[in-house]
Amino acid sequence: MNFLAHIYLSGHRDLIKIGNFAADGIRGKQYIDYPIEMQVGILLHRKIDQYTDQHSVFKKSCRRLYSSYGHYSRVIVDIYYDHFLAKNWRDYSYVSLKDFVGDFYQLVNAHFNLLPPKFKKLTPHMITGNWLEGYAHIDGISSVLRGMDRRTQMKSQMSGAGNELKEFYHDFEGDFQTIFNDLTRYSNEQRSQLIKQLL
Repeated sequence: MNFLAHIYLSGHRDLIKIGNFAADGIRGKQYIDYPIEMQVGILLHRKIDQYTDQHSVFKKSCRRLYSSYGHYSRVIVDIYYDHFLAKNWRDYSYVSLKDFVGDFYQLVNAHFNLLPPKFKKLTPHMITGNWLEGYAHIDGISSVLRGMDRRTQMKSQMSGAGNELKEFYHDFEGDFQTIFNDLTRYSNEQRSQLIKQLL
């Protein structure tokens, strides 16, 4: 799952959202250096990633891309899934996507000092480009994929992955709907357990 899904799956506690959002910038046991609620978010992020990677439907999505993109297929599918979450947002939240995203941008700016260095560089670009709301549109996803491709010095060829999204659109959307229902239940359970353990 990519940024939007991780934020959504965090529940309603602010620092859990921040931790889940920024977890990829925090390695190993470095998470213990952060506030307790951020630690919950970081550990939840790791559990979400592990669950997703092992899910048979996620693996099926990746197989559609593997011959063209190799191990980058997983990254691309994560981005595709954020598209389907954003596009179908009303199925998952009573709060509009615009308001949810705007509230998160305010939240992350308020806690900017807590972000790891990688995310202090990335977050201003994300907000300026309004990536999270842009995920709802194929053009927005294509822009994200081009940016990811540049970060791999064009080795990943991800800039072309918008073509597969269009070609297999309904297949990927069906995969997302299946896995996200499973993942929402799993995340709620794991978040509750982590809160009991750490708070």
